Amino acid sequence: MRGKQSLIIIAGAAGILITWWVFMLFNPAARESIIFFPLNEKASYQSADTLLTLNEKKVNDLYEVNWKITSVLDQDAYLRQDIGFLFFNGRLTSKMSEWEQNTDRIVEEDTAAGKESSLLQAVSFHYSEIHGDEENYTSAQSMSEDQLYVIDSNFSPLSSFRKPDSAAEKEWKMILDKVANQQLQYNWENAMKKYNISGKDYLQIPLIRLPEYNSDPPRGFTTLQWNELVGNLWEGLYKNYFLGIKTDTGKVVDPIDSLMPLILIRIDTGDLLVLLTTKEGEYVLLQQKIPVPLP
Repeated sequence: MRGKQSLIIIAGAAGILITWWVFMLFNPAARESIIFFPLNEKASYQSADTLLTLNEKKVNDLYEVNWKITSVLDQDAYLRQDIGFLFFNGRLTSKMSEWEQNTDRIVEEDTAAGKESSLLQAVSFHYSEIHGDEENYTSAQSMSEDQLYVIDSNFSPLSSFRKPDSAAEKEWKMILDKVANQQLQYNWENAMKKYNISGKDYLQIPLIRLPEYNSDPPRGFTTLQWNELVGNLWEGLYKNYFLGIKTDTGKVVDPIDSLMPLILIRIDTGDLLVLLTTKEGEYVLLQQKIPVPLP
């Protein structure tokens, strides 16, 4: 029998803590699910990518952006699954998930539409569940991201860029960064006030920035400690964000149009928090305990 227990604490807008245990038994059939198992030291990703590309022509007065997630493991895995989130100006516009059994690779693609100049940010988690035998399950993981500035203006042709090359693009970058960041920062600060969280005590990481730590963990973490934290974090994000946000009333709401999650890590106490803001502006707090890194 395979079993795994994980404790996830969720606090709704009323500040009430709800605690439950998730217990998953062995199921011989492959199923769509991200479960963190000990990391496999012999498995690695040959490639793991997220790519946003603007289509040249509009459709029904909307521009279209192609969103592609690909990854290749260096061996076949019992279960391969990639999930991704796409944000327009800090709001979740689309999400994507694909899984395959007994393969080394995943390719998934979608199209998102927009009407105004926007900062598009996509982040993906690449996951593999590897079976040595019925009693030996391990996992492999990676993350990737991409961002694209799309300029949809009456005064210039439809265009996009990742890094600004001209004065005009630098101006657009400043404007779009400000639009997205002000809204996010305002909501994150209000959420922290709601839950009496002192932001200065935590390492604050917007979800889109997590892949920046793929090869360089935050200060205080070893690579192994950080990767274990990331694996458990994405398991929680999949169950409590990708599949729906559970509010304090017990209602599960679609995450589409919610704001980008903010991850808060306090190394000295082993607290891992995730701040969510639903489409309706309701705050939700996810909390996990993590092993405190050794000095």
